[in-house]
Amino acid sequence: MQISFVVAASENNVIGIDNELPWHLPMDLKFFKKMTSGKPVIMGRKTFESLGKALPNRLNIVLSRHLKKPPEDTQLFPKFKDALTFLNTENYPEICIIGGGQVFAESMDLADIIYITRVHTVIENGTAFFPEIDKGKWRLEWEEHHEKDEKHQFSFTFQKWVK
Repeated sequence: MQISFVVAASENNVIGIDNELPWHLPMDLKFFKKMTSGKPVIMGRKTFESLGKALPNRLNIVLSRHLKKPPEDTQLFPKFKDALTFLNTENYPEICIIGGGQVFAESMDLADIIYITRVHTVIENGTAFFPEIDKGKWRLEWEEHHEKDEKHQFSFTFQKWVK
């Protein structure tokens, strides 16, 4: 089972401010949908709360030690390891981890691919962060740059990193 990260991060690795994205990039939202549709997505409780509901056309897995029952249209597991055990029995070819910072940090060694939208800005007041990509372990396979425009407040680059 391939484990892929799908994330958008600033130049200084900020992925969120107070449980919200620090930008609105429509092309990134389309990229995220393309990369995750039809696949299980794993997220922490705060990421799920920021979405407000389960993502359609995906098995939504929420990690939380505090929730007693799963949110509507989700599976709930207390630990990442428990979610992986469940997914291994279901024979999914790929799963996507979509946040937040703690989930990314805990599972970085298990990931096979990182799909990252590198947002070309520095966010000073970030509260959630993506771990640093160790270029000794990861290789940039492709990238696609986009300039800021009337719909995108920052320039950004889609990247695919492989181990």
